[in-house]
Amino acid sequence: MITLHGLHRSRALRCIWALEEMGLAYRLVPVMQAFRLPDPAAPDAPFNTRAPEYLALNPAGSIPVLEEDGVVLAESLAINLFLAQRHGAPIGAADAAEAARMAQWTLFAATEIEPRSHAILMNRVQLPPAERSEAKVTDAVAALRRPFAVLEQVLAQGHPVGGRFTVADIALAETGRDAQPAPEAFEAAPHLKAWLAACQARPAYRIILARRDAEPAL
Repeated sequence: MITLHGLHRSRALRCIWALEEMGLAYRLVPVMQAFRLPDPAAPDAPFNTRAPEYLALNPAGSIPVLEEDGVVLAESLAINLFLAQRHGAPIGAADAAEAARMAQWTLFAATEIEPRSHAILMNRVQLPPAERSEAKVTDAVAALRRPFAVLEQVLAQGHPVGGRFTVADIALAETGRDAQPAPEAFEAAPHLKAWLAACQARPAYRIILARRDAEPAL
């Protein structure tokens, strides 16, 4: 049995999405982010990322963490690449070349998109209004122009790997989702915008989104 530690309201959503798309049985162990709690060490605090038992799994104290057959692995995108390699179809690689391309686009998502899209999410949604910076949003949108132009060209031909939905799509869609509070970032990328909408309309994604919305926001 696969065990995933985390919450839908976290980067664990990427891994839950992959697990659902692959039809794999798994157990989700809720782990609250410590920063969301007034006192993570309080006796009545929920299991969280500063609990000694969790830090034994992941000393970095981040979520998610995957356990499967003795493998303990952190970092959501690495977990998805592992799942794709181990379990293969339907969203894993058919051969070594596809595996390399999935790694390529996953790293592209992590390095070229996520730092900028996360800045948009924080400053348009997550930070208290008094702490938000529209200048940071403007800078992030500008920085996304080049990687979004790359994706626009690739996605005009279809999915980035193998002509089908794969873990590469999950990595790009989930990092791209964080930029959606800035619709101006997508004005020059209609194929990217349409592809993202199609990814988010997938049945597996709609299921996990409903579960995320049911979790306490805190």
